[in-house]
Amino acid sequence: MISNLFTRRHFSLRLASLFSGVSVAGMAFASGSGAKSPGLAGKEEVSHNSEGIHQEVEFKASRKRIYEALLDAKFFEYAKQFAKITGGAPTEVSRELGGTFSIFGGHIVGRQLELTPDVRIVQAWRVVDWDPGIYSIAKFELKEHGAGARLIFDHSGFPEGKGMHLADGWNSHYWDSLQKYLT
Repeated sequence: MISNLFTRRHFSLRLASLFSGVSVAGMAFASGSGAKSPGLAGKEEVSHNSEGIHQEVEFKASRKRIYEALLDAKFFEYAKQFAKITGGAPTEVSRELGGTFSIFGGHIVGRQLELTPDVRIVQAWRVVDWDPGIYSIAKFELKEHGAGARLIFDHSGFPEGKGMHLADGWNSHYWDSLQKYLT
């Protein structure tokens, strides 16, 4: 029940911010590209970052095994051996809605925004050297696929120019390690 309330509240807040953003965008587009408002002292009214990552990976494991691994500190300790990411901080992964995680020696930190067992994990996710307060959204969706499962992954809201580096990291530090871990 708490998960549904959190999700509804989160959805409502996102929806409200979307409508306010649409009205600001409408004013900017109505005035022409790069329109400036006298009330904003010469600043552009609308900015956006359309960079995002979409990856789909097939596993010879059940949705349940994949879901459990993505919430298991043992997987991240295993993956760290292959990732060459070091650090003294221990790996911690909360399995609770709203709980925090710190992985790869504290290099990646965040919070669990949605946990739907064996179906979906949504996280506020950041690299610790990003500017303070910058969190991206990482969404792991699990679908049955033959005798195994397909993981559909979407990552958005990260700093501009980080997409290629992050996409490579998801492949090498997560998906390759997860394939090995689950066999």
